[in-house]
Amino acid sequence: MLEGEAFARITVRGEARRWSVNRIITIGREFGSGGRELGKRLAEKLGIAYYDKEILVAIAKKTDFAVDYVQQILSRRPELYFPITVGQSFYPIVDPILEQNNTVYSEQSRIITDMAKKSDCIIVGRCADYILKDMHPLRLFVYAEMDFKMDRCRLRAKEHEDLTDRKLTQQIKRIDKNRASYYQFYTGRKWGDKLNYDLCINTSYIPIKEAVDGIAKIFS
Repeated sequence: MLEGEAFARITVRGEARRWSVNRIITIGREFGSGGRELGKRLAEKLGIAYYDKEILVAIAKKTDFAVDYVQQILSRRPELYFPITVGQSFYPIVDPILEQNNTVYSEQSRIITDMAKKSDCIIVGRCADYILKDMHPLRLFVYAEMDFKMDRCRLRAKEHEDLTDRKLTQQIKRIDKNRASYYQFYTGRKWGDKLNYDLCINTSYIPIKEAVDGIAKIFS
Protein backbone atom coordinates (compact mmCIF):
# COMPACT_ATOMS: atom_id res chain seq x y z
CA MET A 1 0.00 0.00 0.00
CA LEU A 2 1.29 3.45 -0.88
CA GLU A 3 2.05 5.75 2.02
CA GLY A 4 -0.94 7.86 2.90
CA GLU A 5 -3.34 5.89 0.66
CA ALA A 6 -6.81 5.88 2.16
CA PHE A 7 -9.07 2.86 2.20
CA ALA A 8 -12.80 2.42 2.72
CA ARG A 9 -14.08 -0.71 4.43
CA ILE A 10 -17.27 -2.73 4.14
CA THR A 11 -18.29 -6.15 5.34
CA VAL A 12 -18.86 -8.82 2.71
CA ARG A 13 -19.36 -12.50 3.60
CA GLY A 14 -18.74 -11.63 7.23
CA GLU A 15 -15.28 -10.17 6.81
CA ALA A 16 -13.93 -6.67 6.33
CA ARG A 17 -13.08 -5.72 2.77
CA ARG A 18 -11.19 -2.67 1.68
CA TRP A 19 -10.58 -0.79 -1.52
CA SER A 20 -8.75 2.36 -2.49
CA VAL A 21 -10.45 5.75 -2.33
CA ASN A 22 -12.33 5.04 -5.56
CA ARG A 23 -15.33 2.75 -5.24
CA ILE A 24 -14.91 0.04 -7.86
CA ILE A 25 -17.55 -2.52 -8.75
CA THR A 26 -17.00 -5.26 -11.32
CA ILE A 27 -19.85 -7.25 -12.82
CA GLY A 28 -19.56 -10.64 -14.46
CA ARG A 29 -22.81 -11.89 -15.94
CA GLU A 30 -24.48 -14.66 -17.86
CA PHE A 31 -25.98 -13.70 -21.20
CA GLY A 32 -29.59 -12.62 -20.75
CA SER A 33 -29.34 -12.32 -16.96
CA GLY A 34 -29.72 -8.54 -16.91
CA GLY A 35 -26.21 -7.86 -15.63
CA ARG A 36 -25.72 -4.92 -17.94
CA GLU A 37 -29.00 -3.32 -16.87
CA LEU A 38 -28.10 -3.89 -13.23
CA GLY A 39 -24.75 -2.18 -13.77
CA LYS A 40 -26.31 0.84 -15.48
CA ARG A 41 -28.98 1.26 -12.83
CA LEU A 42 -26.46 0.90 -10.01
CA ALA A 43 -24.13 3.44 -11.59
CA GLU A 44 -27.01 5.91 -11.90
CA LYS A 45 -28.11 5.33 -8.30
CA LEU A 46 -24.58 5.76 -6.92
CA GLY A 47 -23.74 8.60 -9.31
CA ILE A 48 -20.57 6.94 -10.59
CA ALA A 49 -19.05 6.11 -13.98
CA TYR A 50 -20.21 3.09 -15.98
CA TYR A 51 -17.91 1.31 -18.43
CA ASP A 52 -18.85 -1.43 -20.84
CA LYS A 53 -18.70 -0.85 -24.60
CA GLU A 54 -16.59 2.24 -23.92
CA ILE A 55 -13.74 -0.16 -23.23
CA LEU A 56 -14.08 -1.67 -26.71
CA VAL A 57 -13.88 1.77 -28.33
CA ALA A 58 -10.80 2.67 -26.28
CA ILE A 59 -9.07 -0.60 -27.23
CA ALA A 60 -9.88 -0.06 -30.91
CA LYS A 61 -8.31 3.40 -30.82
CA LYS A 62 -5.13 2.09 -29.22
CA THR A 63 -4.72 -0.95 -31.46
CA ASP A 64 -6.14 0.35 -34.77
CA PHE A 65 -8.43 -2.68 -34.86
CA ALA A 66 -12.10 -2.20 -35.74
CA VAL A 67 -14.48 -2.16 -32.79
CA ASP A 68 -16.33 -5.21 -34.16
CA TYR A 69 -13.04 -7.09 -34.47
CA VAL A 70 -12.10 -6.23 -30.89
CA GLN A 71 -15.50 -7.49 -29.76
CA GLN A 72 -14.90 -10.72 -31.66
CA ILE A 73 -11.51 -11.22 -30.00
CA LEU A 74 -12.92 -10.57 -26.53
CA SER A 75 -15.85 -12.93 -27.01
CA ARG A 76 -13.98 -16.22 -27.07
CA ARG A 77 -10.88 -18.05 -25.91
CA PRO A 78 -7.81 -17.70 -28.17
CA GLU A 79 -6.88 -20.78 -30.19
CA LEU A 80 -3.36 -22.13 -29.71
CA TYR A 81 -1.17 -23.93 -32.24
CA PHE A 82 1.11 -26.75 -31.11
CA PRO A 83 4.71 -26.56 -32.29
CA ILE A 84 5.72 -28.59 -35.35
CA THR A 85 8.05 -31.49 -34.54
CA VAL A 86 10.68 -32.62 -37.05
CA GLY A 87 12.93 -35.40 -35.73
CA GLN A 88 14.14 -34.24 -32.32
CA SER A 89 13.69 -30.55 -33.05
CA PHE A 90 10.73 -28.30 -32.25
CA TYR A 91 9.73 -25.44 -34.52
CA PRO A 92 7.27 -23.17 -32.71
CA ILE A 93 4.77 -21.41 -34.95
CA VAL A 94 4.35 -17.69 -34.51
CA ASP A 95 0.58 -17.34 -34.25
CA PRO A 96 -0.49 -13.85 -35.38
CA ILE A 97 -4.03 -14.38 -34.10
CA LEU A 98 -2.77 -15.23 -30.61
CA GLU A 99 -0.48 -12.20 -30.72
CA GLN A 100 -3.46 -10.01 -31.59
CA ASN A 101 -5.44 -11.55 -28.74
CA ASN A 102 -2.64 -10.84 -26.29
CA THR A 103 -2.24 -7.30 -27.60
CA VAL A 104 -5.94 -6.64 -27.09
CA TYR A 105 -5.89 -8.16 -23.59
CA SER A 106 -2.86 -6.07 -22.61
CA GLU A 107 -4.56 -2.87 -23.79
CA GLN A 108 -7.77 -3.94 -22.09
CA SER A 109 -5.93 -4.42 -18.78
CA ARG A 110 -4.23 -1.04 -19.03
CA ILE A 111 -7.42 0.79 -19.98
CA ILE A 112 -9.49 -0.84 -17.23
CA THR A 113 -6.83 -0.07 -14.63
CA ASP A 114 -6.67 3.57 -15.75
CA MET A 115 -10.46 3.86 -15.57
CA ALA A 116 -10.52 2.42 -12.05
CA LYS A 117 -7.80 4.81 -10.89
CA LYS A 118 -9.55 7.80 -12.43
CA SER A 119 -12.83 7.70 -10.48
CA ASP A 120 -15.51 5.62 -8.80
CA CYS A 121 -16.83 3.26 -11.42
CA ILE A 122 -18.66 0.10 -12.45
CA ILE A 123 -17.01 -2.11 -15.06
CA VAL A 124 -18.94 -4.86 -16.81
CA GLY A 125 -17.17 -8.04 -17.94
CA ARG A 126 -13.69 -7.94 -19.54
CA CYS A 127 -12.05 -9.95 -16.70
CA ALA A 128 -12.16 -6.74 -14.66
CA ASP A 129 -12.53 -8.57 -11.34
CA TYR A 130 -9.19 -10.29 -11.99
CA ILE A 131 -7.40 -7.35 -13.60
CA LEU A 132 -8.29 -5.11 -10.65
CA LYS A 133 -7.83 -7.69 -7.90
CA ASP A 134 -5.12 -5.63 -6.17
CA MET A 135 -7.54 -2.68 -5.98
CA HIS A 136 -10.07 -4.78 -4.03
CA PRO A 137 -13.22 -4.13 -6.09
CA LEU A 138 -16.65 -5.31 -5.02
CA ARG A 139 -17.05 -8.29 -7.36
CA LEU A 140 -20.55 -9.19 -8.51
CA PHE A 141 -21.74 -12.07 -10.65
CA VAL A 142 -25.24 -11.97 -12.12
CA TYR A 143 -26.93 -15.15 -13.29
CA ALA A 144 -30.41 -16.49 -13.99
CA GLU A 145 -32.31 -19.60 -14.95
CA MET A 146 -32.61 -20.40 -18.65
CA ASP A 147 -36.34 -19.59 -18.94
CA PHE A 148 -35.75 -16.13 -17.51
CA LYS A 149 -32.81 -15.49 -19.83
CA MET A 150 -34.82 -16.61 -22.84
CA ASP A 151 -37.72 -14.31 -21.96
CA ARG A 152 -35.35 -11.41 -21.46
CA CYS A 153 -33.60 -12.01 -24.78
CA ARG A 154 -36.94 -12.10 -26.58
CA LEU A 155 -37.97 -8.77 -25.07
CA ARG A 156 -34.81 -7.20 -26.48
CA ALA A 157 -34.77 -9.02 -29.80
CA LYS A 158 -35.04 -7.17 -33.11
CA GLU A 159 -38.42 -7.17 -34.78
CA HIS A 160 -39.11 -10.25 -36.94
CA GLU A 161 -36.02 -12.01 -35.55
CA ASP A 162 -36.50 -15.78 -35.65
CA LEU A 163 -35.92 -16.97 -32.08
CA THR A 164 -37.17 -20.50 -31.53
CA ASP A 165 -36.60 -22.02 -28.09
CA ARG A 166 -33.92 -24.30 -29.54
CA LYS A 167 -32.02 -21.52 -31.34
CA LEU A 168 -32.20 -19.17 -28.38
CA THR A 169 -31.03 -21.81 -25.91
CA GLN A 170 -28.10 -22.67 -28.18
CA GLN A 171 -27.17 -19.00 -28.55
CA ILE A 172 -27.21 -18.36 -24.80
CA LYS A 173 -25.16 -21.48 -24.04
CA ARG A 174 -22.65 -20.67 -26.79
CA ILE A 175 -22.08 -17.11 -25.59
CA ASP A 176 -21.72 -18.16 -21.97
CA LYS A 177 -19.34 -20.97 -22.95
CA ASN A 178 -17.16 -18.50 -24.88
CA ARG A 179 -17.14 -16.08 -21.94
CA ALA A 180 -16.14 -18.86 -19.58
CA SER A 181 -13.33 -20.05 -21.89
CA TYR A 182 -11.95 -16.54 -22.36
CA TYR A 183 -12.05 -15.82 -18.63
CA GLN A 184 -10.32 -19.08 -17.74
CA PHE A 185 -7.64 -18.62 -20.42
CA TYR A 186 -6.50 -15.26 -19.07
CA THR A 187 -7.21 -15.64 -15.36
CA GLY A 188 -6.78 -19.36 -14.67
CA ARG A 189 -10.06 -19.19 -12.76
CA LYS A 190 -13.50 -20.68 -13.32
CA TRP A 191 -15.99 -18.14 -14.62
CA GLY A 192 -19.08 -17.97 -12.42
CA ASP A 193 -17.48 -19.78 -9.47
CA LYS A 194 -18.87 -18.21 -6.30
CA LEU A 195 -15.39 -18.25 -4.72
CA ASN A 196 -14.27 -15.59 -7.21
CA TYR A 197 -17.00 -13.10 -6.29
CA ASP A 198 -18.36 -11.24 -3.29
CA LEU A 199 -22.02 -11.29 -4.30
CA CYS A 200 -23.78 -13.68 -6.69
CA ILE A 201 -27.26 -12.52 -7.68
CA ASN A 202 -29.97 -14.68 -9.27
CA THR A 203 -32.16 -12.23 -11.18
CA SER A 204 -34.76 -14.95 -11.80
CA TYR A 205 -36.09 -14.33 -8.30
CA ILE A 206 -34.64 -10.94 -7.33
CA PRO A 207 -35.92 -8.03 -9.44
CA ILE A 208 -33.05 -5.97 -10.78
CA LYS A 209 -34.32 -2.76 -9.17
CA GLU A 210 -34.46 -4.44 -5.75
CA ALA A 211 -30.98 -5.90 -6.27
CA VAL A 212 -29.67 -2.42 -7.11
CA ASP A 213 -31.26 -0.93 -3.99
CA GLY A 214 -29.73 -3.66 -1.84
CA ILE A 215 -26.23 -3.31 -3.31
CA ALA A 216 -26.37 0.49 -3.00
CA LYS A 217 -26.95 0.14 0.75
CA ILE A 218 -23.48 -1.38 1.07
CA PHE A 219 -22.05 2.02 0.23
CA SER A 220 -24.38 4.09 2.42
